[in-house]
Amino acid sequence: MITFPIAKINLGLNVVEKRPDGYHNLETVFYPVGIKDVLEVYEMDKDFPSTTDCDLKVTNIHIEGDEQKNLVCRAYQLLKQDFPTLPRVHAHLYKGIPTQAGMGGGSSDCGFMITLLDEMFRLGLTEQQMIDYAARLGADCAFFILNRPCYAEGIGEKLQPISLSLKGWYLAIVRPAIPVSTKEAFSLITPQYPPQNCRDIVMQPVETWRDALTNDFEKSVFTLYPEIGAIKDKLYEMGAVYAAMSGSGSSIYGLFRQPVSLDGFNAEGTFKTIIPLD
Repeated sequence: MITFPIAKINLGLNVVEKRPDGYHNLETVFYPVGIKDVLEVYEMDKDFPSTTDCDLKVTNIHIEGDEQKNLVCRAYQLLKQDFPTLPRVHAHLYKGIPTQAGMGGGSSDCGFMITLLDEMFRLGLTEQQMIDYAARLGADCAFFILNRPCYAEGIGEKLQPISLSLKGWYLAIVRPAIPVSTKEAFSLITPQYPPQNCRDIVMQPVETWRDALTNDFEKSVFTLYPEIGAIKDKLYEMGAVYAAMSGSGSSIYGLFRQPVSLDGFNAEGTFKTIIPLD
């Protein structure tokens, strides 16, 4: 079976308070966008000499670390705990969503793996059960069970679907080859509630967002990496109606009324694309 995990952008991201467990409570709006990975899963032959129940191969974009610790495998292992008869599988993950970009690629792979396994092996999970499983693996993972615009609180796992459409807009995304440390970015933030909640802001026309819709990570990340902040400035110079950093990663997106050329972003290793939103 094949599925196509999608990316997300954050429309506003505010770090509002530090929790007793050391994590931070957030307020953000997740919006799904059509930049995709490809995830293929098929049942392993019973005689195949594998040392793991979920044999994963990742291609196209290199991901550091043990593939067996990838969220795809962790999602399988989590379900296996409650469904011990779950067959062994081969999984092939073709990465199209850039990594360390604040676009939720790994979390999306996790969420889509859960829904794929549920459908493929008829586990009979409800949407809420799949959300609960995903939330145990990562803050953003639960969103990729729903895959529709959501207002999120907590560490990103408390989701409220909202009626928001950016259909007709063009989304430009530029992610330079600069890895951003989430831990370092968090360390430079003083949690506080914003003057206006991002959920309320995004229900207003996009033309009103520039001075109101903020990502709290921009100040610290742009200080550490001015090249990332320069991308946001350039997108505005090119005519973006709104531009911002997504998540705590290094990607900057811009919303345009018309398609634009991104030929000016040619640094080595830069990911860039422009897509229509629907």
